[in-house]
Amino acid sequence: MAIRASKLYGLDIYDSDGRYLGKVNDLILNLETGEVVRLTTEPLKANITKEELPKLLKRKSVMYKRVKAVRDILIVGKE
Repeated sequence: MAIRASKLYGLDIYDSDGRYLGKVNDLILNLETGEVVRLTTEPLKANITKEELPKLLKRKSVMYKRVKAVRDILIVGKE
């Protein structure tokens, strides 16, 4: 699925059960491949500690490979 990254910002994220997960706030990219790896529902701050980062990624982000549909909202499937 190809889509401009700028189109993802601000989209509501729902899981396949209809549960609201948040809004797309930031993207994590693989700079070698140019692919989106994760979508976060909170901003990634430059001063985040090594201890806080895994917690933020687990609770406030989804893997882009879970994305099933993108239109007016973003739907993600199970892990």
